[in-house]
Amino acid sequence: MVYFIINFFILGTILGSFYQVVGDRLPRGKSIVKPPSHCPNCEHRLTPLELIPIWSYLLQGGKCKNCKEKISIVYPLYELACGSLFALAYLSYGLTWDLLIVLTFISILLIIFVSDFKYMIISDEVLVVGGIFLFLEIWLIKGSTVLGNAIINGVIAFIIMFLIKQLGDWMFKKESMGGGDIKLLFFFGLIMSWQMSIVAIFLGSIIGLPISLFILYKDKSNIVPFGPFLSAGALIIALLQLKFDFIINLISI
Repeated sequence: MVYFIINFFILGTILGSFYQVVGDRLPRGKSIVKPPSHCPNCEHRLTPLELIPIWSYLLQGGKCKNCKEKISIVYPLYELACGSLFALAYLSYGLTWDLLIVLTFISILLIIFVSDFKYMIISDEVLVVGGIFLFLEIWLIKGSTVLGNAIINGVIAFIIMFLIKQLGDWMFKKESMGGGDIKLLFFFGLIMSWQMSIVAIFLGSIIGLPISLFILYKDKSNIVPFGPFLSAGALIIALLQLKFDFIINLISI
């Protein structure tokens, strides 16, 4: 078991490094391939030894090897988080086909976390490509009937989020959330039912409220993206394999 935990952690850190590039470049309309990874300060092209997730940052003392400019600690922390999530997914699902579906779902959320947090954009490219992978995986692993039910759940979750947005727009007299958040709920329903998608919204709101209040306290002009908090709620549900019956029983205690 330890062997697989370590390997999934390493895989997560490697993919996490790539996901940061995707989440940063796509919203700006830039290629995720060219130019290769480089220092944003001196544009020094990173060598393979400088691209080792987490370790490169530690070995270089958190500085660019060429210009000695400080590298944001966000990069290794994100890679660490990605590796940890992949390892936790293995611990939760084991070496099953369901693990593949969950890792794809986690990957989509990790990219969205970067793009929405930095630019308040949930890229359609990520949703389309991720959706194709999820559709194929669910169809090949679980069959067309399960895929059909999953799509229905996704559509219901999408409609619920759309109605919540309309209500929010009416209450606050301005746009309460972006279209990307609504599209994201389709994927929640696709993976974990429309009922648990509502729970994910609730969890995301609980996680996001204190953080949002702190950010707005610092500067009332700030706009806080909801996508990262929605993603956090969905990750908790997916990794713990929470079911709606369990939530109902927990509430009724």
